Amino acid sequence: MAKINLLPWREKRREERKKHFVTALAITVAVAAGLVFLGDRQINGAISNQQGRNEFLKKEIAALDTKIDEIKELKKRREQLLERMNVIKRLQGDRPIIVRVFDELVRAIPDGVYFNQLSLTGDKLSITGVAESNNRVSTLMRQFDSSKWFKEPNLASVKRNPANQSMNNFVMAVLKTTPEAAKKDKEE
Repeated sequence: MAKINLLPWREKRREERKKHFVTALAITVAVAAGLVFLGDRQINGAISNQQGRNEFLKKEIAALDTKIDEIKELKKRREQLLERMNVIKRLQGDRPIIVRVFDELVRAIPDGVYFNQLSLTGDKLSITGVAESNNRVSTLMRQFDSSKWFKEPNLASVKRNPANQSMNNFVMAVLKTTPEAAKKDKEE
């Protein structure tokens, strides 16, 4: 005789398929959630790592900016010191020249000529003085003209001294030079 199965086998199979589907779905959701969680951790770790690098770089940049400012300040101080050194060298180099200029002034002054005021501005020596006669002033100008240390004497004025009629007040200017500069001027 044939056996007849009256149990609801289709429903049972549907239930089993449903259980398998739900189980597969749960496993898939769990795996997907795990992957999302791991991916999130990985990305957050990478972001955190990069932020750490950025902070380190910011600190290093700030330190380098400080060093750059210090270097700029040191360069500025160096330039100031070099400028001072050049001024000192120039002054020390001019010391013997000034002595020679005064020595040459003494040699150029003829008898009967007296200086009231001398002022040196750059290379221009301005002289105010008195002389016994106009001839003494012209002798002084010739002396300056023939000197190695002076050139281009220029007489601005000669006037009788109101206090002493036998004396003449004069104002003149002469350019200070060095013998080397005078040689170069004559060669050119």
